[in-house]
Amino acid sequence: MIRAGRIRVNIGCGATPTEGWVNLDNSWTVRLAARPLLLGLLHRAGLASGDQLSFAAQARAGGVRWANALALPFEDGTVEVAYSSHMLEHLGRADARAFLAEVRRVLAPDGFLRLALPDLSLLVARYRDADEFVAQTYLAHDPPRGLRARLRALAVGERDHAWMYDGPSLLRLVTAAGYSGARILPAGETTIPLPGPLDLRERESESVYLEARPQAAFKPQGGAAGHFPA
Repeated sequence: MIRAGRIRVNIGCGATPTEGWVNLDNSWTVRLAARPLLLGLLHRAGLASGDQLSFAAQARAGGVRWANALALPFEDGTVEVAYSSHMLEHLGRADARAFLAEVRRVLAPDGFLRLALPDLSLLVARYRDADEFVAQTYLAHDPPRGLRARLRALAVGERDHAWMYDGPSLLRLVTAAGYSGARILPAGETTIPLPGPLDLRERESESVYLEARPQAAFKPQGGAAGHFPA
């Protein structure tokens, strides 16, 4: 459990951690980054790719920590800024709501949430071909075939999208999760004071950006406030 100070955290940072922030990711590659010999054996067995070896080295160098996004390793109200880029779309609807509730738990009352997600409306605007469109949503995929492919899928985990959003649907989701003042912002703009090294244009050509603040004394409809199961 991380307790010290007012924390700025990048959740689901992947290979793009934010310098000077706490950087978290739930990838098995991050979990195995501290065991390069084991990861090397998995690579030789065909269960880890060269890209994963490179990502593991980046994670070690960047101090990326493994964490479950539905059970963040922070005490209540200790996070100043929570940022997540291209992670929420990998969660099903129930887990997306649980994640936003968990972020609200750890955010200070004057804290900030910033999200960057693939913008479905941009894909719709560029629509030319059905096969290309479906492939670009990452909502469907061919199941792994063969024992090695299946074992590798188990080791790597599910990386396709579980849901897609545009600006209005993202605003509805975040507002219903207990945040106030949610707004869609252009790439490069933020309401966060002194954002420092935070990439405000991450994946600009395909993203929608949202910022919001935690709503005081919010209680979710249909259930009690508090932790969600991991």
